[in-house]
Amino acid sequence: MSSDTPLQLIVSSPSGAGKTTLTNRLLQQVQNLRFSVSHTTRSPRENELDGREYHFVTRAAFEALIQAGAFLEWAEVHGNLYGTSRQEIERSRGARGIIFDIDHQGARQIKSSSPDAVAVFILPPSMQVLEQRLRGRRSEDESTVLRRFRAALEEIAHYGLFDYVLVNDDLDEATTQLISIFLAEECRRGRASRRAERLLAEGRGYGGVLPPKKT
Repeated sequence: MSSDTPLQLIVSSPSGAGKTTLTNRLLQQVQNLRFSVSHTTRSPRENELDGREYHFVTRAAFEALIQAGAFLEWAEVHGNLYGTSRQEIERSRGARGIIFDIDHQGARQIKSSSPDAVAVFILPPSMQVLEQRLRGRRSEDESTVLRRFRAALEEIAHYGLFDYVLVNDDLDEATTQLISIFLAEECRRGRASRRAERLLAEGRGYGGVLPPKKT
């Protein structure tokens, strides 16, 4: 089922808590969703492709886009710039929903311009597990791992900005919870009201009488 306006779902977490894995699972299991591909100035990790995980650009190119007002939201995170292009919203027209994989700063900016956007924050089961996950990436040096670990506490402190908080302890259970959040939000009265009003208008068009039965 497509809606006139895609449901905007924000998924955020500290680095290593699993938001990318959970977002990918949501996209695989719920049809007609679109992933918002952010711009970033950081270098691609192994197996990341330009235009799929991120649009990888230089800092100069990113700053030019800021000056042009091209971003719905942007922020500096761990020394790199990240932003969501306004074109991502336009490309999502006709989709069931658009998924934003962004940090708390971006979540706040999107919620301020789109109050009906739904924001989900993902927690690790413990800080020890988070440390293990960060080290398990093997794609970043020790100083980067330590910086991300320290930043995780600050990010977790912003959980109050979000509508839902789930713990990614068991991946299958966390996936089910995230899908359930999307499906429940899709059924909210405010989002279903246009469909209900169309049915009412259609029924009134019959003048209270059933149309002739087709033979």
